[in-house]
Amino acid sequence: MLIYVRRATKNDLDQIMPIIADAKKFLKDAGSPQWQSGYPNIRTIADDIAANVGYVLCVDHQIAGYAAAIAGIEPTYQVIKGEWQNEQDPYTTIHRMALSSHYRGMHLANFFFSNLISLQIAERIHNFRIDTFRKNEVMQHLATSNGFVERGTIEVDDPIDPSRIAFELSI
Repeated sequence: MLIYVRRATKNDLDQIMPIIADAKKFLKDAGSPQWQSGYPNIRTIADDIAANVGYVLCVDHQIAGYAAAIAGIEPTYQVIKGEWQNEQDPYTTIHRMALSSHYRGMHLANFFFSNLISLQIAERIHNFRIDTFRKNEVMQHLATSNGFVERGTIEVDDPIDPSRIAFELSI
């Protein structure tokens, strides 16, 4: 089985959006309000792709996952109830990670995380941040099993639940 990560292109949108829909359903079925307010939508993903921050996970040349890896200051991370360990170095935020339901249970999320981090390290970024809902235990487990440490909570613009757990990894 061939597994790799590449930058997403606008031609990938038709394959990415069903993956986003799968992830929304997965979160809803798990009792999480995350992604239940219309976000992320096709505009969000198209903007990621236009900014060259969208990535797809491919399995045997089929798109199996999507995520954005955005280097630079994340506005919602400027205020944290807690403390970031590394405030000096630039960081990349990993957002909108989603896997197709057809590939769940194959531990591909760990592979995807590892590759996104490797691609950023190649660009000399060694600090990473993510955030997730308190009820998204899958993402919390994925973060901690990949070395991320919980640093506190942040607030985002979400009409359902604006509070997020914030994680950081410094390499």
